Amino acid sequence: MSPIIIATRGSALALAQSNAVLASCRKKFPKLAFELKIIKTTGDKLQTAPPDAAAALATRALFTKELETALLEEKADFAVHSLKDLPTELPAGLKLAGVAGEREDVRDVLIYRIDKLLTSKMTLAEFPPGLVVATGSARRQTQLLAARPDFETIPIRGNVPTRLQKLLDQTNLDATILAAAGLSRLGMKITSTGHLEAPGIVGELGVFVFEPEVMLPCVGQGAIGLEIRENDERTAEICQKLDHVDTFQCVVAERAFLEAMGGGCQTPIGAYACLSGNRIHLRAVAHLTKNVQRGEAKGARKNAVALGQKVAALVRGGKK
Repeated sequence: MSPIIIATRGSALALAQSNAVLASCRKKFPKLAFELKIIKTTGDKLQTAPPDAAAALATRALFTKELETALLEEKADFAVHSLKDLPTELPAGLKLAGVAGEREDVRDVLIYRIDKLLTSKMTLAEFPPGLVVATGSARRQTQLLAARPDFETIPIRGNVPTRLQKLLDQTNLDATILAAAGLSRLGMKITSTGHLEAPGIVGELGVFVFEPEVMLPCVGQGAIGLEIRENDERTAEICQKLDHVDTFQCVVAERAFLEAMGGGCQTPIGAYACLSGNRIHLRAVAHLTKNVQRGEAKGARKNAVALGQKVAALVRGGKK
């Protein structure tokens, strides 16, 4: 029997996630053979493109298109994605089959250089005015400036290690914002003293963790999505065994909210669903105008899609 092919991007984070999925597959299905297939996406190529190409990164599909093509052409059996990168509208013939394992920490973190003005374990209010924060996310930028309008934000590109090195090397930068989940999967650690331990990164960095009340995460942040062909029953059964049901139900609600809002990668929208007893609690934020729109509601697990649509209506000013 031919091996089951797992498609993945080649970035350090993507490989860390895919190797974890591969290990889980081999443990749960010892009689089956699995192999990783590394595919370079258009988004990966544009990470190092000239600045005038940055606008092309405005669509999430640039990080998933080539993996999905491999699925449709039956050159791979399933694809592993950072779920936050997977568009809510998938190509015909493909579907989200589940999430691999329990969701990581969904929170965003502010990584900053420690110097005479910035020390470890600072609160958000203790940072000096005029702090220059690098982020390529409109969602992070708008929520950060809502909490600290005296900060300055500038764009940044590159993978996690690249951004950390830019922060240390470029004197015009004070801080950047990253996902806690990505740091953890790359073997980086936030210490009890508020420092970041990052293998291969030379320099002293502090960490401030944003709670969801201040900065709601990206839809699907911290979850690993498994995408397959709709008619592939064998792979669907494998993904079902890998799936973490509680996490999947929550991200389904978040993705339904995003789809109802018509949000894209650069649309400043955040959402976070978690279980509250036997119900899903979904909170969301959107910065579609100069004003901040927020909404939240609870619903039954089986009604995750309807819950996402309900919160979208609340955020857009609809009736409950």
